[in-house]
Amino acid sequence: MKASWNGKVVAESDKTINIEGNQYFPPDSVNKEFLSSSETHTVCHWKGTASYYDLVVDGKTNKDAAWYYPETSNLAKNIKGYIAFWHGVEVAE
Repeated sequence: MKASWNGKVVAESDKTINIEGNQYFPPDSVNKEFLSSSETHTVCHWKGTASYYDLVVDGKTNKDAAWYYPETSNLAKNIKGYIAFWHGVEVAE
């Protein structure tokens, strides 16, 4: 799987985990130079509290376009630290 935005590949892996239609990328498969920490947090009733990143590519910012669970419930422990994308980020094989 490959995640792209604004003409750049931001993540690529053959070890993503699909949950609820979202591909979660292993942390080491994500190009961290495009991530900027966000203050946004949301709560999922079964996964835990998500933290977000803005994507910054070639001077353009995609607010809260990536999220991850730094800590998870036992039900979601397999995606702890994995990163998923939305807000116009293209995720495809």
